[in-house]
Amino acid sequence: MNIRIMSNNQWWSDRNKPAWEERGLDCSAAARVPGFARMLRETDPDIVGLQECSMHMADLHMRGFSETGMGYALLWGRDTPILYKTDKFELVDSAYLVYPEAVPGFEGEFNNLNTKSYCIAVLRSKENGRMLVFGTTHLWYMSSNPESKSYRAGSDEARAYQLGLMMDKAEEMAARYSCPIIIVGDMNAYLSSIAVRSATERGYAHAYDLAVEYKDEGHGYHYCT
Repeated sequence: MNIRIMSNNQWWSDRNKPAWEERGLDCSAAARVPGFARMLRETDPDIVGLQECSMHMADLHMRGFSETGMGYALLWGRDTPILYKTDKFELVDSAYLVYPEAVPGFEGEFNNLNTKSYCIAVLRSKENGRMLVFGTTHLWYMSSNPESKSYRAGSDEARAYQLGLMMDKAEEMAARYSCPIIIVGDMNAYLSSIAVRSATERGYAHAYDLAVEYKDEGHGYHYCT
């Protein structure tokens, strides 16, 4: 069975912002969610790991799916929910965690407004009964570079710590159900970061390296400045 996976940060913004209004633009959820829905129709993913998806945005998504007949179910996880096709999968188990604000060994908080979290689903294929663990996450965003405007000491370590918590849970669930793991998310990290290296050291492979039919080095479906 072929499975199409998507990771998508939808930028938590329910209302329009003054800087956009001044330019005659609208960044509200009501204006943007139909664009995300179009993207889903065009790319037709089976499982979607979202980040920065507010409850209002999720509600708009589900209302739109109902109206257009798009068969997605929503596994709610604040800021990091999961969408999956109900004609292809059934939910077997799930887990959700808001990352702790504190990171051992470092001062300060590393979870702004409790928006950094993970959501994990164990999904069973209705076609062949095989299962997989699918998780989406949003990691801490500040920089460990003292020259950066968004500097906070320990930020790299915070991302590695958070991803480690997610991998621990995903691997626990994979062992319970004897199935593979797929993790997506907004890692706020380079491939060379200690967070991503911590994953490859535990046996994870990057989707880019696994791709055999098509891959590019662009910024994904769209680039956001």
